[in-house]
Amino acid sequence: MIASFRTGALALTTAAFLAGTAHAENVKIAYIDPVSGPLGLLGENGLQAFRVSEEIYQARKDADKSNTLEFVAFDNKANPQETLLQFKAAVDQGIRYVTQGVGSGAAGALLDAVNKHNERNPGKEVIYVSWGSNDPALTNEKCSFWHFRMDAHSEMKVEALTTYMAKDPKIKKLYLINQNFVTGQSVSKLTKEYLARKRPDIQIVGDDLIPLGQVKDFSPYVAKIRATGADSIVTSSFGNDLTLLIKAAKEADLKVDFYTMFANAPGAPAAMGAVGEDRLKLIAYYHPNIEGFTGAAYTEVMNKKYGKDFLHLAASNGVEMLHQGFRDAKSTDALKVAYAMEGMKFKGLTGEMEMRKSDHQMLLPLYVANWTKVNGKDVKYDQEKTGYGWKTVQKLDSYVSAQPTSCQMKRPSGT
Repeated sequence: MIASFRTGALALTTAAFLAGTAHAENVKIAYIDPVSGPLGLLGENGLQAFRVSEEIYQARKDADKSNTLEFVAFDNKANPQETLLQFKAAVDQGIRYVTQGVGSGAAGALLDAVNKHNERNPGKEVIYVSWGSNDPALTNEKCSFWHFRMDAHSEMKVEALTTYMAKDPKIKKLYLINQNFVTGQSVSKLTKEYLARKRPDIQIVGDDLIPLGQVKDFSPYVAKIRATGADSIVTSSFGNDLTLLIKAAKEADLKVDFYTMFANAPGAPAAMGAVGEDRLKLIAYYHPNIEGFTGAAYTEVMNKKYGKDFLHLAASNGVEMLHQGFRDAKSTDALKVAYAMEGMKFKGLTGEMEMRKSDHQMLLPLYVANWTKVNGKDVKYDQEKTGYGWKTVQKLDSYVSAQPTSCQMKRPSGT
C-alpha cells in the first residue's frame, strides 16, 4: 500500500486525488488551535499533519472515495475564551466536526461548548476529535459521548514512563519542572505517586510549576536544578517553555537526563542538538524510527510539502477513524458517526488501535525513545535537520499504560 503510494502517487496533487469523485461530500473539519503566537509552530504543524494524512488517505487504493476531509484553521491562540469564539464561528459556518490538541484549558472550554451546543441543537450535533490535550479528566469525570481522544493522556504517559524509569538504577535524584496548568500539575502529582510505589528510593529534590509561556530566562531554574545534585528531570513542558529550558541547560552544561513528553515538538530538538545525545528521552505514541512503522510516506510528504517533520500520529488516526466512521455509518451525520466510532479497532501506522467504548480514549502502544545520531539503520530519520533522531529503547504495549476510567458515559436518549 505505502510502496505503491511512494512509487507513483507522490507527484499527485490533491485535485488529482479528487478527480472522478464529483459526487463526493466534502466534510469540513474546524481546526481550532493556535496558528500564531508562541505556540503557533506547534499548532501549524498539527494542521499540516492532518492535511498530509488526508492527502495520503485519498491516494490509497482502499480509500473510501465517497467523502473527503477539508481542515479549516480557526486560530484560538491557545486561549480558552478565544476557543469559544472560534467554535461559534465554525458552527455558524455549518461545520459539524472540530479538532483541537494544544492546551487542556482550551480543550475543557471546547468540550463544554460542544456539549451545550449539542443539547440545544438536536439534529445539528458536533463531534470533537482531540489530537492532544492530555488532561485525564476529559475521558474520566468530564467524559462526553461527543468527544474522542486520539492521544494518550498524561496519566497513561506517566504510568508508562515511571515503569521504564523504575528499572534504571542510575536514577537517584529527580527534579520535576512542569507548566502550571492541568497537564503539568497532573504530571507532577502522578510522577511522585507512581515512583513512591515503584521506586521509593528515588529522591524528589525539586518540584517547580512554572507559569505557562511567561518565563523568558530559565537560567535561574537551571541553577536551582544543579544545586540539588539532580541526575534526572521529568518535564511535560512544551513549546517555548521546553525549548528555552533545554537551551538554558545546554548553555550551562547541565549534565542531567531529561525525561520528556514533548521533546519532539518544534524547536526542542534543534535547541538541544548534539548536547542532548543519550540524555534527551521521550515518552510518546510515535516517532518515525519505530520498528514496523508503516508510515514512511507521511514523513516524506510532510517534509516535501512543508519542510517539516511529521509528528502527530493522532492526525493519521483521526483521519482513519472519521473515514471508517462515515463508511460504517453510511452517513456523515454526527450522531450516527459517533456511534460508529465507539469501540472501533483498526490497524494504525504503529500497530493495533482501539477507541475504547466506555470513555472514548484511544488505547495504543507507547514508546520510550532516546535522542541519538542517525545511523541509517534503526535511526533512519533525523529531526529538524540536526543529524539526530529518536531510537526506541522500550516499547510499552497498550495494556501497560491503559488506565481504568471513572467515565459514566451519557449517550443521547432514544438511541
